[in-house]
Amino acid sequence: MACRICHSVLVTGSNRGIGLEFVRQLVDSPLGPVKIFAGCRDPDGPRAQELHELAQKHQDVITVVKLDIGSSASIKEAAKLVENEVQDKGLNLIINNAGVNIPGSLADTEKSTMVDVYTTNVVGPMIVAKDFRALLCKAAAQFSHQTIMSCKRSAIINVSTLLSSITICPENFSLAPMYPYRVSKAALNMLTRCLAEDLKNDGILVMALHPGWVQTEMGGSEAPLTAAESVKGMLEVIANLTEKETGTLLDWKGNSIPW
Repeated sequence: MACRICHSVLVTGSNRGIGLEFVRQLVDSPLGPVKIFAGCRDPDGPRAQELHELAQKHQDVITVVKLDIGSSASIKEAAKLVENEVQDKGLNLIINNAGVNIPGSLADTEKSTMVDVYTTNVVGPMIVAKDFRALLCKAAAQFSHQTIMSCKRSAIINVSTLLSSITICPENFSLAPMYPYRVSKAALNMLTRCLAEDLKNDGILVMALHPGWVQTEMGGSEAPLTAAESVKGMLEVIANLTEKETGTLLDWKGNSIPW
């Protein structure tokens, strides 16, 4: 018998692209979460209109949360809001999807760009993990009789990229130099490995997922995958994760990607 993917989930960067599609497919699934926290930087802005319309249709499931991944104060406030909702059940799953891609060659990339992208793509997910850890631990404790890790129990999924792979870099660098994006996502991979080690005794699974090259504002119209196709694949991967996959980087089909 099929099981619910998890009881509760937080999706960051959920007002557009892959994040919005995550929320859409999760809420439409007959075995979707009971509670979906849709985080976005400016929930009252025009770019969150689609998200608000979706949340309006599913008021009992979706809660739109103001969450600016670049602001520690915003993350802390979001954690308090989620805690008030989930109480002792905790939070089962975090999908760290929020990120930025500012293309730049070596000649074009300034210090400020590197710092800004690193702050969003690496520091933000780290602070989310730090401030939501207690809620993830509460969720994991609900399964104290189990040793198996899963997203149903407690997990962090960091949305990474094939372009983060140091091993594969020589094969695709000339097609997309993108210094800020590549370097920050490589750092996100190390954060993923560190968190996987740090949180394993709490029963929290941590891994990174490459969504593929997707037709979004970030990926562009030439990308071969639609957001719907990418998210469908990622959710299938997420639903079947175990402790064997903690600390790994996989693509949307479940294939392993070398660091």
